[in-house]
Amino acid sequence: MEALVKYEKQTQTNAMTKLDTQTLRTRLLQEREELLHDAEVTAEERDVVTLDQTSVGRLSRMDALQNQAMQVETDRRREIELKRIDAALKRMNEDEYGYCVSCGAEIQPKRLEMDPATPVCVDCAHKAD
Repeated sequence: MEALVKYEKQTQTNAMTKLDTQTLRTRLLQEREELLHDAEVTAEERDVVTLDQTSVGRLSRMDALQNQAMQVETDRRREIELKRIDAALKRMNEDEYGYCVSCGAEIQPKRLEMDPATPVCVDCAHKAD
């Protein structure tokens, strides 16, 4: 009888973990799509700024250069986040998701809920800082 109760609890836990992983996968895919959409929308703002003073005033050109620099940095950060998301999805496909890539320990579910793309546990994250 005890073995049956133990088995039922384990089955419920496994089902819940799968459901949570599926929810996290959905979140990661949605976030990925949003990042790709944002990249498309802001592509024009990252284009090279023309330096022709006859068509654009000096201050407007400086403002355009600053906006371009900010968009380039935003794009760089977006690419980093896309790589993190793709790596998390790959770990999910390989049944390695939820385990720290540094030490192999299980990553706390709350940490994964906060950042589903996180590759490391709290201890390894603190060591990296």
